Amino acid sequence: MIDLHCHILPGIDDGAATMEESIAMAESAIADGITHVVATPHSNNEYYFDFAHVRRIRDELQAKVRDRLRIATGCDFHLNPENLAALRKDGRQFCINQRDFLLVEFNEYSIPPSMDHTLHEIQLAGLQPVITHPERNGILRSRPERLKKWVRQGCFAQVTAGALTGGFGAGCQQDALRWIAEGLIHFVASDAHNTQMRPLRLQPAYDVVLDQFGEEKARALFHDNPLAAFEGQPLPHVPEIEDVLPPRRKRFFFF
Repeated sequence: MIDLHCHILPGIDDGAATMEESIAMAESAIADGITHVVATPHSNNEYYFDFAHVRRIRDELQAKVRDRLRIATGCDFHLNPENLAALRKDGRQFCINQRDFLLVEFNEYSIPPSMDHTLHEIQLAGLQPVITHPERNGILRSRPERLKKWVRQGCFAQVTAGALTGGFGAGCQQDALRWIAEGLIHFVASDAHNTQMRPLRLQPAYDVVLDQFGEEKARALFHDNPLAAFEGQPLPHVPEIEDVLPPRRKRFFFF
């Protein structure tokens, strides 16, 4: 499996605090069957994204884990004016493995209508916006038509592995599963921050998708599409939004 979104680099944001914790997260990923990870520190009003520093820390961690795990860099990119100005100057430094897929994060308090135009401008610049964890954004959960509109216009979307296993509550889990069924989701990623509450693991979520939607969908969301984004290639699995694939029915008995 390939993880496109995690906060494994130490001392940069609210992710790993020390190099020792970063190594522990890497060991967890390796044990889980993950072969590639993309370190995606925040770039927002609280955390400044320094590409040269991010690459130095990445190189240090890569040297410690050697070739057992391939580590690339990207960014958990908040759509604020300062970031957008930096994106116009050099957008690739923020992208997954410095190709053309960009993880974009929305404010949880307000998503103005102008964001439609902003996403379109990012696409016109040759970048591919990937909307991160919409199932954890209260605005998008209450207005899913906005997510659907952006995906129809060529954006992609990523849900969190922990949401699929219920780690963020039943509501987030239900929305994530429903959006996979509706063809709105293209990636599942860990969004790992540490070794305890937000670990770098994908296998439990893979098992949920495998059980609910089958092997083809699970492989697409955890390997085939992430690998294509990692390499800057077109995604092999882009479902039609109208082609709804319902989760497999389960029997529940209530006493």
